[in-house]
Amino acid sequence: MLDPVQLGSRSGLRVSQLTLGTMNFGVPGRGHQGDWTLDIDQARPIFQAAIDRGIFTFDTADVYGLGASEEVVGALLRELLPREDYVLATKISMPLGNGPNSGGLSRKHIMEGIDASLTRLGVDYVDQLVIHRHPHAIPGQVQTPIEETLEALHDVVKAGKVLYLGGSSMFAWQFAELQLTAEMHGFTPFVSMQNHYNLIYREEEREMIPYCRDAGIALMPWSPLARGILAGSYRGGMHAGSTARSQGMDRERTEGLYRGEMDFVIADRVIEVAEKYGKKPAQIALAWLTNKPEVTSPVVGVSRVEQLDGLVEAVALNLDPADVAYLEEPYKPVDNLLSIGFS
Repeated sequence: MLDPVQLGSRSGLRVSQLTLGTMNFGVPGRGHQGDWTLDIDQARPIFQAAIDRGIFTFDTADVYGLGASEEVVGALLRELLPREDYVLATKISMPLGNGPNSGGLSRKHIMEGIDASLTRLGVDYVDQLVIHRHPHAIPGQVQTPIEETLEALHDVVKAGKVLYLGGSSMFAWQFAELQLTAEMHGFTPFVSMQNHYNLIYREEEREMIPYCRDAGIALMPWSPLARGILAGSYRGGMHAGSTARSQGMDRERTEGLYRGEMDFVIADRVIEVAEKYGKKPAQIALAWLTNKPEVTSPVVGVSRVEQLDGLVEAVALNLDPADVAYLEEPYKPVDNLLSIGFS
């Protein structure tokens, strides 16, 4: 059973030690992850199992399934829990269509986007609204002045549609600039960062993680299992995928994110350490992350209840420092994905 934890020192909100990511729930065939999406009836037992194990924090995004994920997540949470018993986050900025203002972080899209998300979710407010990327790093969108974005976000908070703000995947200097600008103008600050962080992508340790630690901002890393690589879904290379996700059209995204020469060397060490502990590779990879004091609530995705059970168990797993060093030793710096394209 997981315990509630405070979402950093800049908020009084408590979240579960794991956050259930919901990219894979929606309408099969709809959206970029449609070939491995679970429908509402397939998702229901996973949601119930998550709740039974102490997970009460759920993360979605408007772009997941082009709105379908929000619809499924909202319907299941309304069915299974009273509103005060769960924490719900959604994300905004990615384009949902071909319209000139269907994406980005302009005032227009933020105001229209949050209303559309609340309608799909069937709730009056979300606990956290996360900007999916920095206002200047959204494909195909103009570079909205950050003051415009921050004021619009502040306004949706003051309107009661959003309680807290979070960020996701940007340079540390960009996040610091957003925070300082918000403080300068009296706008609502960000209380969390969903960053890309796992055993084979550790570039965040250079600046973002130290900044968030010192600023009291909660870290909620995404892709803690490196899209299945650290769970053993690929044994030896990208060509060897063993799951629907690793064999489908989503593999191209995985190949774009993970290109380090040591990726599969590290993945093999995860398997080796898992055998030593009598655990599964996914449990070791997640335990490595949850053992980091800076990490508050990793965002995990599952397609089966037994996967969820393993990840919940991993939170209580303490790794020997020698094993942590063994897992970390092969890492070599890789290109910062934000510098060469899109994380």
